[in-house]
Amino acid sequence: MNVVLFLGIGIVISLAALGYAFYLYRKILSFDAGKGKVVEISSYIKEGAHAFLRAEYKVIFTYIFIATITIFIGFYFGYDHISGLTENSNTNIVVDQTQYSDLFYGLGTALSFLMGSLFSLSAGYVGMKSATNANSRTTTAAQKSGIIKALDVAFKGGSVMGMSVVGFGLLGLFIVLALSFAFGLDPYEAITYSAGYSLGASSIALFGRVGGGIYTKAADVAADLVGKIEAEIPEDDPRNPAVIADNVGDNVGDVAGMGSDLLESYVSSVIGAATIAALIFTAVHRMDGILFVMTVAFSGVLSSIIGSFFVKGKEGKSPFKALKMGTYVSAILFIIFTFIANVLFLDTINSGLYTDPNGIFMNIKNFEFEFAPFFSIIIGLSVGVLIGLVSEYYTADAYRHVKNIAKQSETGHATNIIAGISTGMESTLIPVLILATGIVSSYFIGGLFGVGLAAVGMLSTAGITISVDAYGPIADNAGGIAEMSGLDKGVREITDQLDSVGNTTAAIEKGFAIGSAAMTSIALFSAFIRKANLSAIDIATPKVMAGLIVGAMLAFFFSSMVIKSVGKAANEMIEEVRRQFREMPGILQYKQTPDYAKCVEISTAAALKEMVLPAMLAIITPLAVGFFFGAQVLGGLLAGTLATGIMLAIFMANAGGAWDNAKKLIETGEFGGKGSIAHKASITGDTVGDPFKDTAGPSIDILIKLMTTISLVFAAAFGLGLF
Repeated sequence: MNVVLFLGIGIVISLAALGYAFYLYRKILSFDAGKGKVVEISSYIKEGAHAFLRAEYKVIFTYIFIATITIFIGFYFGYDHISGLTENSNTNIVVDQTQYSDLFYGLGTALSFLMGSLFSLSAGYVGMKSATNANSRTTTAAQKSGIIKALDVAFKGGSVMGMSVVGFGLLGLFIVLALSFAFGLDPYEAITYSAGYSLGASSIALFGRVGGGIYTKAADVAADLVGKIEAEIPEDDPRNPAVIADNVGDNVGDVAGMGSDLLESYVSSVIGAATIAALIFTAVHRMDGILFVMTVAFSGVLSSIIGSFFVKGKEGKSPFKALKMGTYVSAILFIIFTFIANVLFLDTINSGLYTDPNGIFMNIKNFEFEFAPFFSIIIGLSVGVLIGLVSEYYTADAYRHVKNIAKQSETGHATNIIAGISTGMESTLIPVLILATGIVSSYFIGGLFGVGLAAVGMLSTAGITISVDAYGPIADNAGGIAEMSGLDKGVREITDQLDSVGNTTAAIEKGFAIGSAAMTSIALFSAFIRKANLSAIDIATPKVMAGLIVGAMLAFFFSSMVIKSVGKAANEMIEEVRRQFREMPGILQYKQTPDYAKCVEISTAAALKEMVLPAMLAIITPLAVGFFFGAQVLGGLLAGTLATGIMLAIFMANAGGAWDNAKKLIETGEFGGKGSIAHKASITGDTVGDPFKDTAGPSIDILIKLMTTISLVFAAAFGLGLF
């Protein structure tokens, strides 16, 4: 295959996604932004979001995070990189052989890391800018034209995020590969470079998710507890001093943070599968194996672009059905494109795989199944869809679990919490069984390469999935603007309907992210084992068992740090809101304007301060364990974190989503309606669920992949460790 032509096609499709995002952004700006209070409040939100991101990015560079890691990677690999490929005479499996490389290798890996960091930052910033421009326009569309137009504006705003993520993600990856091949590097070394790209994206994603999550949930919790329960004023009431910070948080956490998060997930899944391909294909076909994975990736981008045109609302129909249509069309197109790709690469699949008598990779050729890659990808896509449906079942107010939480709220706060926690715990059962089935079946069909491809398949249509998810915070902001602007109640009813759908789509996206994190980590973990020259990890060894237990604890400790940070920031915010109500009594009589800026300042300062330690824990732990105790113990640590992290992420995402929609269900008038005992109890449940579903839960996905990616990048240096 002509590599130059192929890379050119990939870059063109990536640029097409970015071009489409730019077109949608210009389209959003052409819609009516409203007037008066609508524009004024939207400008407060926009200014707050921009100010936070500027401050957050400054902190990242102030801690010399990118620069320090870049230099460390550059010097380490420049002078002591373990590289080069040989083929074991007994198994023909690729193994690493020690040799010193030149400084160019270190520089290339460092630049790859820097590019991943910058592209991740760019995707988050573009998405946030789109969302803050789309919110007031969604409000105005709901006011003037109704739900169909409002859905169109909000979805276009979210699509800018979706297309930017896949566009930036793939463009950077193609650039890294193109430069590697231009310098005549072996395909395996080119993919090793790209691991630096994934590491850069993962690192920024963790900062974005943790920092943005702390910001948004601190403001949300304070606004709900003091505003709704103590002052008994409606949600998003302009008299609430924390309301602007709450709406700003939707953009910096649920849009910018989510964008960086999903870019990292998307890139990691592609690199994981490509790394396995580099390890198991013969030297002649290694390049084609990598290109096959990349073909699958850009097929998903093309499918998402086309699928987005099918999101069209209809009178009397739920907005959720319109969003589902775009997702289903994208999935069907992706299946067709993937089948074509499998046919085009049949020669590589038939003759390019190493024999594997020891069963390490359970290679496709042993099964004589030419379409194993295609079916592995379909398995991954199916697992993602099924996990999404389960998430919908546990978090949508149309089903019994949310209704049960709402019903339990009638007897008070404690029963609401009990119902929510039990629902979240129960919700881990089916997704884990689906994941396990997907892992085993994709491995049976295509070996570890099949598992890696399944992860790519799960995130293949990330463009449309992220678009649907990013639409939610825009709808939420639109509702807040409508409330604060004093618009007709009918406008708020429309935005609430859009927002309720957004909560469900967010839960579905989190299911996709969790499933892909598991499969991607398995692929990266397998590559780590090969690169560290391990034949297996023996958990019966005391040191490895100790690593396993410590790794299992890490997901809990990390979650504790993040949730505690939200609590600290929320406490400070609550005291500030109470102070303003106490010292400025005219606020509640509409005679004084709350000091919104002070609450924004509190959220910003808390998020910037509290995001550092959890992020550094994820970065430093695998390096410390690897260097001091060796690759075997590190392997046990990674396995432990993966196992407990998946459960915690599913539990927190679904419990939080169910609590949120139970509150919204009560606010429609059922189970006592607004102001009732059930309503106050549901607010408590929602505030507990906020850091679950929007801070700790999503961050665990990144924790798992970041630790595995760091381990892969530095695998060759660990050896037996110092102890």
